[in-house]
Amino acid sequence: MTDGHVDRHTVALDLDGVTDKAGLMDRCAAALGLPDWFGRNWDALADSLADPAVWPGEAADTGLLLVVRGWQAYALARPEEWRTAREVFAEAEERTPELSVLVEPVAP
Repeated sequence: MTDGHVDRHTVALDLDGVTDKAGLMDRCAAALGLPDWFGRNWDALADSLADPAVWPGEAADTGLLLVVRGWQAYALARPEEWRTAREVFAEAEERTPELSVLVEPVAP
């Protein structure tokens, strides 16, 4: 594994149109190619993000960069859930140095 994000396997998590937790979990499962047994709850998401064995492609070898985009509508519709999602992303990053989550900034 190299330092930085350049060589990491990049996955885009597009949340455009997502306005609830179920939608977020569905998009996470699809973007990350999570197994059918993925529990679609906060703990299951944290565990999946922190487990290279379920990451897509070469990510287990190179690391994973998850780029979250289109999140603004979800954050407005469900601010508490969005706050929890951000906490889950941060917790998974802390547990797993090979994982980075980048939440794209709001465009000016």
